[in-house]
Amino acid sequence: MEELKLMITLAKKGAVGEKIKVTLRELSREVDSSPQSVMRRLNSLEKKGYIVKETLGKRTFVEISHHGLQFLESIFEDIGKILYGNYILGEVVSGVGEGRYYVEQYKDRIKEYLGFEPYPGTLNILVVFPKTIYDALYNVEPIIIPGFSKGGRTFGDVKAYKVMINGISGAIVVPSRTIHPPRVAEIIAPICLREKLNLKDGSKVKVEVIK
Repeated sequence: MEELKLMITLAKKGAVGEKIKVTLRELSREVDSSPQSVMRRLNSLEKKGYIVKETLGKRTFVEISHHGLQFLESIFEDIGKILYGNYILGEVVSGVGEGRYYVEQYKDRIKEYLGFEPYPGTLNILVVFPKTIYDALYNVEPIIIPGFSKGGRTFGDVKAYKVMINGISGAIVVPSRTIHPPRVAEIIAPICLREKLNLKDGSKVKVEVIK
């Protein structure tokens, strides 16, 4: 873990594609360790082939090797698979009351494209993790619920993403025009999720994204 932290620090300092000058004192301060420990980690990373280190007089130059970059990339991919695109953690919040109206307008199309008749309202989740709903949905293909015109009004397309909450199927809906920031997920379901799951404002929920 400490060696990985040191490699990330070197990458941040620009040791990718070129050698950079480093000092043990500076690195030890940045990774919160002693200069002696930093030197041991640099030597270990060099033996593993993760960095290339060169000493010229009292100056030390370091570059992350191709092998080291591949290692960092594999770590990034593994973490991404674990943390992103699988679920959303958040807290229940109150909406502004427009969800019921719009669900009612799209009701027939929701049933046609998502396969269920929606409860007239949405469950709003303030996303705690990841940063926004888009971070969790970026690699998921949405179901497009096409827009329509009614009573002189135009209702735009809606992107829908299937989800599960405590074993209940539903969908995150993202209207083409929305007043909600990207940290608020609007969820529709065949039933009232607040009542069924005994949720209130501030309740913690985990939403599983179905790919």
